Amino acid sequence: MKWKHLNIPADDSELRGLRAGDAVLLSGTLLTGRDKAHQRLCEMAEKGVPLPVDLQGQFIYYVGPAPAPEGMVIGSAGPTTSYRMDPFTREMLSFGVRGMIGKGKRGRPVRDMFKEYGAVYFSSFGGAGAYLAMRITRAEVIAFEDLGPEAIYRLEVKEFPVIVINDTEGGDLYEDALGK
Repeated sequence: MKWKHLNIPADDSELRGLRAGDAVLLSGTLLTGRDKAHQRLCEMAEKGVPLPVDLQGQFIYYVGPAPAPEGMVIGSAGPTTSYRMDPFTREMLSFGVRGMIGKGKRGRPVRDMFKEYGAVYFSSFGGAGAYLAMRITRAEVIAFEDLGPEAIYRLEVKEFPVIVINDTEGGDLYEDALGK
């Protein structure tokens, strides 16, 4: 398998060059967020309250990391199931998010949104949370600390492995792999 290297945040031309099935090593800054953080961000925006974090150009990793063991930056940090974020995806993309990382298939409406917004959905490797944590070089809570592991973290990652599932052209690795 040949890996592509992508520094994040990435520019639109780099994202448009990715295709479903590409293996990518991400280096740079990721933000985390799961359903409770997504819901809170959307509620804040609906009320006209400024968001606590700039999401323009960001990649969001759907993870609720475990507490950091002694000597580690972060605990196990495996991806969570992505479809739970589907109800919030249009808003997140409208805030400027350009990459989302989780596991599992996304619904057709969400896949169409990735194409509409020029965004990419990546999957990482479920069951490999301890390994993925070793690819994280720095972690800090930057919003919603009261949510515990579902707070928004800023993660610095180096060669964090992901696979492109949905690309900016409407490609879908799951459908392509099944020949649909």
